[in-house]
Amino acid sequence: MPHIAAFSLLVPDYDEAIAFFVDVCDFELTEDRDEGRKRWVTARPRGGESSIVLARADTDEQRAALGNQLGGRVGFFLHTDDFARDHARMTAAGVVFHEEPRHEPYGIVAVWEDPWGNTWDLLQPASV
Repeated sequence: MPHIAAFSLLVPDYDEAIAFFVDVCDFELTEDRDEGRKRWVTARPRGGESSIVLARADTDEQRAALGNQLGGRVGFFLHTDDFARDHARMTAAGVVFHEEPRHEPYGIVAVWEDPWGNTWDLLQPASV
């Protein structure tokens, strides 16, 4: 298998999620198609291959999973080629970081959360 094409992320509202990922995280909106009762919305980091399917939570079970889709673990890993630039941009836009940036053998990293409470790593790999 060459790569993961997409994965779903439950969000409460399509437009709110688009605004966060496009305006705050600087992703590109790759699709926004009205399919009647729902929309097919995808976004991905600029130049990336894998997309996030922004899936509106429609059921009580899905709404209960918002922000805890991975049981409280860091489950998403956003790589950058310039940690300082992206950390500063995201912080200025109001993104909540759980820690100060730290230098690890594998790179510079800090845990942050999206508006729904899912935790992510912002990571500049040591090889960059």
